[in-house]
Amino acid sequence: MKIMEIRALRGPNLYSFWPVIFMKLDIESLKEIPTDMVPGFKNMLKEMMPSLYGHNCSPGRPGGFFERIERGTLASHVVEHIAIELQCLAGNEVSFGKSLSTDKDTVYNIVYCYIAENVGLKAGQFAVTIVRKLFKGETTDLEPLIYQLKKFRDVSLLGPSTESIVNEAKRRGIPCIRLNENSYVQLGHGCYQRRIQASLIDSTSAIGVEIADDKERTKNILAETGIPVPEGISVDDLAKAQAAATKLGYPVVVKPLIGNHGRGITIDIQDEDELTVAYKNAEKVCDNILIEKFLVGLDFRILVINGKFVAASQREPAFVTGDDSSTVQDLIDQVNDDPERGVGHEKNLTRITIDAMTERLLRVKELSLQSVLPAGQKLYVKSTANLSSGGTAVNMTEIVHPLVKLMAERIARIIGLDVIGIDIVAPTLQEPLKKNFGGVVEVNAAPGLRMHLKPTEG
Repeated sequence: MKIMEIRALRGPNLYSFWPVIFMKLDIESLKEIPTDMVPGFKNMLKEMMPSLYGHNCSPGRPGGFFERIERGTLASHVVEHIAIELQCLAGNEVSFGKSLSTDKDTVYNIVYCYIAENVGLKAGQFAVTIVRKLFKGETTDLEPLIYQLKKFRDVSLLGPSTESIVNEAKRRGIPCIRLNENSYVQLGHGCYQRRIQASLIDSTSAIGVEIADDKERTKNILAETGIPVPEGISVDDLAKAQAAATKLGYPVVVKPLIGNHGRGITIDIQDEDELTVAYKNAEKVCDNILIEKFLVGLDFRILVINGKFVAASQREPAFVTGDDSSTVQDLIDQVNDDPERGVGHEKNLTRITIDAMTERLLRVKELSLQSVLPAGQKLYVKSTANLSSGGTAVNMTEIVHPLVKLMAERIARIIGLDVIGIDIVAPTLQEPLKKNFGGVVEVNAAPGLRMHLKPTEG
C-alpha cells in the first residue's frame, strides 16, 4: 500500500463544499484482503482506537464503522476513518470523509475534512502506516503520533486578531482559506474575495504602513498638523544620543526608530549611565535610535477602523504582587501559570519573560529575582505596556472624550490607514490632550485586536 498523491484542496472542490485533504492511495495486494479476512482486525482496531465507535458510517448508528469492519471493508476505507479520528484526537474536530474507486482497480481517491492543513496531511500519512501494520496483525502506539499532531495543530493556530476576523467572516457565511502557515487568509472567492494578514487588509495603504513603521516620520507628520507628540531627536551613535538627551532634558525614552512589540524600548531614563545601557539595547533592534522626552501618564491604545473610532484600552506593564514569602521569580512563575497566558500571541495574554528590561527595573529598585516582596507590594517587571511583553489591558471605550475620538479619527486620515492603533501617553482620555500633558507616542499599521476583544478587565 502506497500514497501516490496527497494534497490539500483549500476551497470548494469536486468532492465537497468544504476544504478537504485529497489522497490517491494504491492499496495494491490488499485489494484482495478485506478486513474480515484478517484475524482479530476488529478487536485490534477497537482496542487501539476505541473512539472510532462514534463513527456511524453507512449503517447510520454508533458502532456502524465497526460493523463494516466485521462484514469486511477495504484498507482505503479504514485509512479514511483513521485519518479523520486522528485529527479529532489531536483536538481538530472533523467528520466528513469519502473513499472513492477509480479507473484503476487497486487505486482509491480518499478525501476527508481538515481544520489545520498540516495536521490533516500528517494524519493521512499516519493513517496509512497504522493500517498497513494492522493488516500484518500489528497495532500502533497512538500517543506519540497524537502528540506530534497536536504540535502541528499548535503551530497552525491563527493569532487572536486573525482568528477573530475569520470567525466573524464564517459567522456571516463567508468561506475562509488560509494561504500560508502564518496569518495570510483569503475571505470569499472569485471577484469578491478579500485578503487579510492579521489586521492588515488588501486595501491598506503601503505608504501609510511605511509612515507608521518610521517613528520619527510619524511624529513629524503629526506635529505639523497640530497633534500633540513628545519632542524627539533621531540619532545613529551614542555620543549623539547623549547630546540629544541633554538637549531634551532627562528623563527621556530610548526606542528603535523601526521596531514593534516594544522591543528595544526603555522609558524614564534618568542619567547617562542608564542611557548607555538603553542605547545598546535599542541598537540590537535598529541602527537608528529615537531619543524622546519622557511623558508622565498612563498608556492608552485607541483603535480606529475605516476612519471611525472603535475602541480604547488602558494598558499596564507586566507586574507581580508580593505575598511576604515568594521570590520575584516565584511570583513571575505564578503569573505565567495562568491558563490565559501563552507564548507570543497564541492566547489572550502573553507570558512574562525575564530580559534586560526586567533586570534594569530590578536593579533600579535594588532588587533581584531572589528578592521577597512584602505582601501587597506591586512591582513592575516591564517598563512598556505591550501585551506581547506580558502587559494587561482595561477597556476604556465608553469614557473617551469626544475630542480625543475626533483626534484619533483625524490621525487615521493623516497617516492614511484604514486600520490603525494609536498609542497615547496621558493622565486620562476623559479630557482632550494638551501639550506637555499627554501626546501620541506611536501609531501601528497592524494593531493587535485582542486587548479590545478580550480585555483583562471590562
